[in-house]
Amino acid sequence: MPDTPSLDDARYMRLALAEAQTAAEAGEVPVGAVVVKDGQVIATGRNAPIDAHDPTAHAEIVALRAAAQVLGNYRLDGCSLYVTLEPCAMCSGAMLHARLARLVYGAADPKTGAAGSVLDLFANPALNHQTDVTGGVLAEEGAQLLRGFFKERRMNPHPLREDAVRTPDAAFDELPGYPWAPHFLSDLPSLAGLRMHYLDEGPQDASVTWLCLHGNPAWSYLYRKMIPVFLASGARVVAPDLIGFGRSDKPKKEGAHSFSWHRQVLLEFVERLDLRNVVLVVQDWGGLLGLTLPMDAPQRYRGLLVMNTLLATGETALSPGFLAWRTMCAQNPEFDVARLFARGNPQMSAQECAAYNAPFPDRGHRAALRAFPPMVPEHADDDGAAISRQARDFWSTQWQGQSFMAIGQQDPVLGEPVMRALRASIRGCPEPLLLPQAGHFVQEHGETVAESAVRHFATPASG
Repeated sequence: MPDTPSLDDARYMRLALAEAQTAAEAGEVPVGAVVVKDGQVIATGRNAPIDAHDPTAHAEIVALRAAAQVLGNYRLDGCSLYVTLEPCAMCSGAMLHARLARLVYGAADPKTGAAGSVLDLFANPALNHQTDVTGGVLAEEGAQLLRGFFKERRMNPHPLREDAVRTPDAAFDELPGYPWAPHFLSDLPSLAGLRMHYLDEGPQDASVTWLCLHGNPAWSYLYRKMIPVFLASGARVVAPDLIGFGRSDKPKKEGAHSFSWHRQVLLEFVERLDLRNVVLVVQDWGGLLGLTLPMDAPQRYRGLLVMNTLLATGETALSPGFLAWRTMCAQNPEFDVARLFARGNPQMSAQECAAYNAPFPDRGHRAALRAFPPMVPEHADDDGAAISRQARDFWSTQWQGQSFMAIGQQDPVLGEPVMRALRASIRGCPEPLLLPQAGHFVQEHGETVAESAVRHFATPASG
């Protein structure tokens, strides 16, 4: 390894370092590469496995693919590849298959390097092609980029994506009735780095886990009156904030939201936490999405607590109340969330109502509130309609667990007529608990619902 690189090697490696810097700015591990032929850069590449959802999208592979397109040939005879970090076995194998003439790399990789650090694929004389290797070119610059990137990740394990906003933590200080510590994750494949917040209280090995899913425009604060009752029974409680709500990150664009994407995030969330013996607790969008989850992993679920929601199959018309709500949201996109809660829940304090506004300090944080009303499947081919029809069939013919329904009878959107129609499609669902004073947000009368549900699920199912 030369102490002083040639002027050409240094020049091309600086171009690769610029690609690595761009990768870092996009939230990817900062590795960059360029391919050179006859003194000309013909292709560049930078790490992009997160953005591309592609485990093979290493900088070297991206650059090799681009070079092959330029040359119109998968053989890269006479080409040199410059990369800021010693290549792994996958990338080294691709270079040998491409008949690359020369590899120049920067920093050594003691964990996965396949050009001498962990193994040396290029030194095997039995292979039918030999690629010349030069290492250590501007190694310190490449290593410094990597150190800075991972230091930031250690200090901030959930960096904010450029296409999202994050409500300041101070907005959630001292909210009434919400004392629980936040938990975050950002490593679900579907999140692509977005930070998701959830509450996780009670023993991890509890015999029951209550999975509480909120709707629009609420967040996990909605369950503050039910969580203590569940915990007092010895259970575990998990309550996530959907992306775009609560303490979770909020994509800036409304188009980032879709039924299928949010459902996939929740499926991965359940798997990631390995939730078992779950009683699924749903209301509003928590039900539209949540009711489609158990059929994918029925062994994880033992019960269903369902409140004012629906399965939107696209086969029946949406209720006039919902259509009126959707029109209101379209005409008044900046509606006051606190005022909405106050109007339907006169028993709430002003501070409790204001807490529902906490995640949404300005218009830029409200993309999900604008996106969700039009997302409710209305026609048979809308996103989410087909999976909702599958879920309806699951609940009516395959569901083996216990069910409990509570209905806020003052709800003009998803009230008793909608809920009784849903009950008819849930196998073995008993007569609902009727709450004459409760509106759409049933959880604001949650102590009564939670106490009844705990008793119900503590009693073995008959038959």
